[in-house]
Amino acid sequence: MLLHGIFPPITTPFYPDGKVYYKKLEHNVDRYSKTPVAGVVVLGSTGEAILLSDEERREVFKVARESAAADKVLIAGTGIESAIETLRLTEHAAKLGYDVAMVRTPHYYKKQMHPQNLLAFYRTVCDQSPLPVIIYNFPQATGYDIPAEVVIELAEHPNLIGIKESCGVIEKVKKMVEGTRHVHFETTVTEVFSAVTPRMMTAVASPAGPDMVSAESLGGVATATPTKIKTRKKEVGFQVLVGSAQSLKPSLDVGAVGAILAFADAAPTACYEIYAAYKETDMALAVEKQQRIAQAAVDVVGKLGVPGVKYAMELNGYYGGPVRLPFLPLTAEQKAEVEKLMADIKN
Repeated sequence: MLLHGIFPPITTPFYPDGKVYYKKLEHNVDRYSKTPVAGVVVLGSTGEAILLSDEERREVFKVARESAAADKVLIAGTGIESAIETLRLTEHAAKLGYDVAMVRTPHYYKKQMHPQNLLAFYRTVCDQSPLPVIIYNFPQATGYDIPAEVVIELAEHPNLIGIKESCGVIEKVKKMVEGTRHVHFETTVTEVFSAVTPRMMTAVASPAGPDMVSAESLGGVATATPTKIKTRKKEVGFQVLVGSAQSLKPSLDVGAVGAILAFADAAPTACYEIYAAYKETDMALAVEKQQRIAQAAVDVVGKLGVPGVKYAMELNGYYGGPVRLPFLPLTAEQKAEVEKLMADIKN
């Protein structure tokens, strides 16, 4: 599975009374589908996943899946503290048609999270998961930072295809990239080297696919056939994605292949432009695009968190809306700060 590019970890919209606003979720996912992002992450940290009930998580997965464009990679945040619950949620995501499971490091019992615990946890999940797995490391939120050495050892597992590393330490990213260079697997891509997933192939092959004229509309006779995706094979290594928009270009410099960026929730195209300039080896432009968003990413995401991201989304045509307690809404002063930071970053 190819995970190169930019992925927004989408927010979960709420009504003022705290209920999930599914229509606005559809709206946001549809808009992201029209941007150049490679896919979306559903129920990551920015999605307030930890604040949702299990029933809400499952419905959010369903609605987001149904709203996404067929050519976008769908990553489901399925990490729960226990391996058995993680697998249950992963199996649900797989049945809905998700492409990848993103599994957060277990962290509640921090003092017991020794290397052997994490090795056993992830190997068990990867052994039984119906989806390819990526590790999700976010020590700023969990208080636990998975060691690079553990990641390098886990990278040997054939069903573990990468990591979202949100620690923000470039040297750790470099260490993981260099320590996993021996890992190689072959994946299917399009002729222009975009990701192809089993779900995409199934959608194209299905009689109900987007290129098929319905039998009902033609009096019961279907006269068109689905368009096939032309594919090729590409060799891919263990894929390191990062979670800090302000250090995207330096992370690409040391071997990261893309990023899952909360700032991309509000500015997906601005984040993609850094990646695109880098891929085109226009380093001067990549630096310019990086500098353009750096301070906004630090302040909106790093300082103000989910409430800041949601308000920044409002400024660019997405639905942000309320947050759930214990988050608090932004003050008028904080909103003015976000407005100033986002003034020249429109999508």
